[in-house]
Amino acid sequence: MGGVNAAGRTSGHQAFRRTVLDALPQDERERTLLGLASLMALAKLDDQGQWIDAEDQALTPAALVERYRERIVSHTLIRRIEPPTYDAQGIVANRAAKLELDAPLSFRLRRRELPEQLPAQWEVVDLDARHVEVRVPQGALEVLLPDHRQPLVNSAGQLPSGFEPTAFYRSVHHPRALAMTIFGASDCLGQSGLEWQEVADRLPPDQVAVYASNSTGQLDHEGWGGLLQSFVTGNRATSKQMPLGYGQMPADFLNAYVLGSVGATAGLQGACATFLYNLRMAVDDIRAGRRRVAMVGTADAPVTAEVIEGFRVMSALADDQSLKALDALELLTDQDYQRACRPFARNCGFTIAESAQFVLVMDDALALELGAELLGSVPEVFVNADGWKRSISAPGVGNYVTMAKSVSLARAILGEESVQRRSFVHAHGTSTPKNRTTESHVFDQVAAAFSIERWPVAAIKAYIGHSQGSAAGDQIASAIGTFHHRLMPGIATLDEVADDVFAERLVLSREHLELDADVAFINAKGFGGNNASAPLLSPRITERLLTQRHGEAAMSAWRRKREKVREASIAFEQRSLGGRFEPRYTFGEGVLEGPELTIDAQSITLPGYAQPISLKIANPFGSLD
Repeated sequence: MGGVNAAGRTSGHQAFRRTVLDALPQDERERTLLGLASLMALAKLDDQGQWIDAEDQALTPAALVERYRERIVSHTLIRRIEPPTYDAQGIVANRAAKLELDAPLSFRLRRRELPEQLPAQWEVVDLDARHVEVRVPQGALEVLLPDHRQPLVNSAGQLPSGFEPTAFYRSVHHPRALAMTIFGASDCLGQSGLEWQEVADRLPPDQVAVYASNSTGQLDHEGWGGLLQSFVTGNRATSKQMPLGYGQMPADFLNAYVLGSVGATAGLQGACATFLYNLRMAVDDIRAGRRRVAMVGTADAPVTAEVIEGFRVMSALADDQSLKALDALELLTDQDYQRACRPFARNCGFTIAESAQFVLVMDDALALELGAELLGSVPEVFVNADGWKRSISAPGVGNYVTMAKSVSLARAILGEESVQRRSFVHAHGTSTPKNRTTESHVFDQVAAAFSIERWPVAAIKAYIGHSQGSAAGDQIASAIGTFHHRLMPGIATLDEVADDVFAERLVLSREHLELDADVAFINAKGFGGNNASAPLLSPRITERLLTQRHGEAAMSAWRRKREKVREASIAFEQRSLGGRFEPRYTFGEGVLEGPELTIDAQSITLPGYAQPISLKIANPFGSLD
C-alpha cells in the first residue's frame, strides 16, 4: 500500500501512527515525528545518517523532534485552511458593476488587452504599434471589479504543510491529484519491496490491470477548474486542462508514466465509495482468473474554493457559522478548526480533505511466488444502490445490504467467534447529523442480526477529514495499521455520543483501543446511493487461509522469499524516513505506436515486454454445428 493524506505517508504506517501518536511507545512516536519532519521539508537525513534541519544545522533525533514537534502536530491532520487555497485577503473574485460616468473617460492599455467585441460607445485611438487609448462617453460603463470574498468554511484535511508532490519528479502543469497519484503509487511500489519490472516480466501484459480514478475529477487550475474559469478570468485555456481533468486520469497516469501497462484499465466513479468500486473490479477480475495483479486506488484533491462553496451551499460542510453555533462561540480558534469533524457526536457537517491511496492486489499464487508481504486480503466487495429516493443526496437502504453481506461472508469464512469478538468497523463517519443517525442504525441492525454485542467502531475522518472518493482507501490503510499495531484509533473529537445515535451495540470511544482483530469491515456511503462495504481479513488470517489452500511447504518457501522482499521494503522506508523520495515517473521512454508489434494468429509480441499476449481465446458459446 502507499499514498499520502493529511496524516502523512501511507507506507511504513506513518499516517496511521500520526492518528494514534499519543498512544505509541516513545521510540515509535519519535520515528513518526522524524518522518513527518522530512515529509514537510523541515529536516532530512544526510548520507552519513545525520539529521539536518531546514537551516542546515545538524541535530540529534531527540533535538529535532523537540524543535519541530509543535509545528508538525499543528500542521498535519484537519486544521485551518492554508494558502494557496485562500490568499491572505480571502478568496479571489470579481464583482460585476455598472459605472455611471458623469463625464467622458479615457484610458490607455495594450492593444492585446482590448475585448474582441468592442462596446458600441468606445472610441479607440492608436498610440503606437502596441498601445491604444480608449475614450468612453458620458453614461453607463459595465465593468468587473477585483474583489476578495471572506471564506465561510475555513477547515480542511490538507496534506502536511510543506509537502508538495510535484517537487519530487519532472512535473509540468500536472493537476494536484495527478501529482499525488505519481507519489502515492510510487510509495505503494516502494513499500511492497518488489521490483515492478520483475513482477511484470512474469506475466503476459494483459494479466495486469490498473483501476484508479477520483470522484470529482481535477478541479484545480491545472485541470477543469482553470478551463471553466478561463473566459471569465481572462486567462487562456491550455492544451492540458481538458484532458487532464477527467476522473479516470489517475489510471491513465499510472499506465503511461508509472507502470507502462498495456493491460486492463478503468476508473469507476461512485462518489464517496469510489475506492471500493475500483477495488471490486480488481477482486472480480482476479477471482475469475482474468488478471493476476492490479494496482487499485484513488487520488482526490477537492480542497479548492469552488468545490468547498459547492458543498457548503448543499449544507453538507461544517462552515464557520455552524461550528460557532454548535459550541456557542463568538470566534473560532485554530483548535476549534482542528475539532471540526465529529463523527457520531453533536456535529454540523463534514470536513473536506485531500488524499491519494493505492494498493497492489494480486492472486494468492502470485503473491507466494514473489514472496510478497501480505498486509491482508479482500474476499469480496459488495455494492448496492438505495432504490427509490426522495432526494439524490439522502441516504437509503443499500448500505444495510452491503454491510449485512460483508458480515455474513466473514462469518462463513471465519466463524461466529471471530465476527462477534475479533472484528471492528471502519465507519464512513462523515460528521453530518444525517450520517450519524443512519449509519449507526445500519451497524446496530447488522450487529443485532449477527449477535454482535460490542462492536468497536473507528471513524478516522475525525483526524483526516473526508477525501471524497479516496475515503475508503484512507480507511483500508488505517485498518491495516490496526492489524500491525493492534491499536484502533479512537474518535478524538467525540466528547459525547449524540442522542440520536444507535449505540447500544457499538463501542464508540474517544480513547484508542487495544484490538487484536481478525477482520475489519470497511464501509462507504456515497452521494446518490453509492453504497459499498468490504471485509478486510488480517495478515494472520490470510496466512492461515493460504496454508489451508497451498500447504505448509509452499508457505515455507514463501517465507524464505519474503526475507529479500522485506529487506528491500525496509530500505525503501529508511530512505523515505530521511526525505529521499523517489517517485517513479517515466516519460517518453519505451513508447510503442503499433508498427513495432509482431502479430500472428496465436499471439501479439510487444518489444520491451517479456511475454506475449495470447490470442488463443475460447469460444464461449460452443460449436454452431
